[in-house]
Amino acid sequence: MYKADIFQALANERRLQILQWLKDPRAHFPPQMEGDLVADGVCSLFIADKVGLSQSTLSEHMRVLCSSGLVKAKRIKQWTFYKRDEGAIEDFLRELNVDL
Repeated sequence: MYKADIFQALANERRLQILQWLKDPRAHFPPQMEGDLVADGVCSLFIADKVGLSQSTLSEHMRVLCSSGLVKAKRIKQWTFYKRDEGAIEDFLRELNVDL
């Protein structure tokens, strides 16, 4: 995980909002037919609908979040589900406490 990738991912308001929603998916998304909101993540269709983006635009935002290591993707059937990587987020926040 590169810090520059994380800062790039966090530099966008929509990606920040998505990260916030994924922190408590049951509070922000409806139940899914496939996959558990917490264990498997949130279906990209629900995220795209909530944030008001096309599926292709959302895919680019999610690619950036996954590349940064802050989010993990999981395929179930033909859908992609996303969830936060809490360990990676904690590691990054811990690293921010360095002296400059």
